[in-house]
Amino acid sequence: MAWQGGGGEPPYGFYPNQQYYGGQGGQGNPQPGFNPNYPPNSGYPPQGGYPPQGGYPPGGYPQGSYPPGGYPQSGYVGGGSGYPPSGGYGGDEEAKGFEFNDASIRRGFIRKVYAILMVQLSVSLAFICLCVFHTGTKNFLRGHRELFWVALAVLFVTMIAMACCESVRRTPPTNFIFLGLFTLAQSFMLGTLTSAVPPDTVMLAVGATALVCLALTIFALQTKFDFTVLNGFLFVALILFMLFGIVAMFWHGRIIHLVYASIGALLFSVYLIYDTQLMMGGNHKLSISPEEYIFAALNLYMDIVNIFIYILTIITAARDD
Repeated sequence: MAWQGGGGEPPYGFYPNQQYYGGQGGQGNPQPGFNPNYPPNSGYPPQGGYPPQGGYPPGGYPQGSYPPGGYPQSGYVGGGSGYPPSGGYGGDEEAKGFEFNDASIRRGFIRKVYAILMVQLSVSLAFICLCVFHTGTKNFLRGHRELFWVALAVLFVTMIAMACCESVRRTPPTNFIFLGLFTLAQSFMLGTLTSAVPPDTVMLAVGATALVCLALTIFALQTKFDFTVLNGFLFVALILFMLFGIVAMFWHGRIIHLVYASIGALLFSVYLIYDTQLMMGGNHKLSISPEEYIFAALNLYMDIVNIFIYILTIITAARDD
């Protein structure tokens, strides 16, 4: 028995004899033998398959990659290309993170340089005290002047090797061996020089050098003036100072010794500030690589040694009658 009601579809689930009145609005003749289980002309799923034509969401999924344009090809570098998207993850915080990493490397480099420098100065001070206060050592040095020239030769060889050969000053343990030999040679020479000077004069020069170097280091760390722009001027001044030293060798006198020592102390004081800012890096025009910790320690050590020698010369010349 077919559904004989009015227009529209038969009640849900009422398909007697598996028949259905086709046509629009339920009108038309029954179609015996049609067994669709669902209303004709629609099918289940609907014509075009499930989901409907166009897919879901409307318009279908994008044909390209997801997200549009695809994921960045480069790695996570932040700020530019790569993941996260342009602008970086965290924006300014990430940029500050990279700056913090660079600053951390520089701080570690500075700590290493000053640790090496303190060891060098301690060795030199020990040699000076031994040669000044121990009578046996003092007499031994006076009887063996040739040791001074041996130490001078070792000093020049090791200094030139570290200054000119990058592999020597960057490759451990070779760099530490050369720096150790250089420090021992320089300390022995300082001991030999101070053995002929009264102990109170030597200690006064040591104290004055310590105060001057501490004050200059603090000044270099906080001043806004960039001394690294003076590299050309300092080089020319050093050449002129060396020429003046050659003249002073043949023109003896108390006044010329005072002038020469004063200029030397002033010049190497500026060099100490220059080398300190060179080591600091940051916003200065020039900076030294964190791999050059041996070279940086060598520069600072030589500046302090020269300041000590010239201060000692000034005090000695001032005390002469």
